[in-house]
Amino acid sequence: MTQKIALITGGSRGLGASAAQHLAQSNTGIIITYHNQKTAAEKVVKSINDNGGHAAALQLDTTVTTSFTSFKNSLTETLQNVFSRDGFDYLINNAGYGLFKPFADTTEAELDQMYQVHFKGPFLLTQCLSNMIASGGRILNVSSGLTRMTFAGYDAYAAMKGAVEVMTRYQAASFAQRSIAVNTLAPGAIETDFGGGVVRDNSELNQQIAANTAMGRVGLPDDIGQAIAGLLVATSGWMTGQRIEVSGGQGLQKIFSCLKNLASKR
Repeated sequence: MTQKIALITGGSRGLGASAAQHLAQSNTGIIITYHNQKTAAEKVVKSINDNGGHAAALQLDTTVTTSFTSFKNSLTETLQNVFSRDGFDYLINNAGYGLFKPFADTTEAELDQMYQVHFKGPFLLTQCLSNMIASGGRILNVSSGLTRMTFAGYDAYAAMKGAVEVMTRYQAASFAQRSIAVNTLAPGAIETDFGGGVVRDNSELNQQIAANTAMGRVGLPDDIGQAIAGLLVATSGWMTGQRIEVSGGQGLQKIFSCLKNLASKR
């Protein structure tokens, strides 16, 4: 059976790196991209290769859309040299970063940057690479729990992730003729470098979120990496155009407490 291959943007650390490791454990070939974290990307690749997998890393800035054609050429070369393939099976649009800025203080330049990295980049990269994705493959666009919940200061970031979720539904319709399933994965609060590592490093915020989460803790990168691997490797081709939130039930504990209090007053 031909080995499946996954392309993960922003795979040098955090959620992308965890997804790469878990997919590799499921015998998936891995190609990750990095923006400027070359050493970290090489470390991920070495770890996978040292454990019997097959992985490679390529540089890509998803905000520079004019570089996508040359990236496609590099990707083609890597696929042929490392995997003896001309295409790949799974595309995970993960690259990005957060912006913590109140709505009133967000500048036009900051809004444009959020648009470029979280929406325009994934839209045009998927378009550029679409004929390389094998029929029956998968596209997974990473969104955020912040499209369902509000957290002051993430207005621009969450708005762009909302656009990603709409894009996913339209991509699902567009790619269906090739049996390519397209879904959104929306992580909740995770202990990563996101937002300057605030969820990981601010114990007060960490505890506050944990208290408002059904599972009683904030997420870890492996919670998302495992979910991505499970979603892609499983025979879930009939599921498409969906938003799958992986947040440990963030926000549900507060709702449950409110309902419980109401019930006790009856």
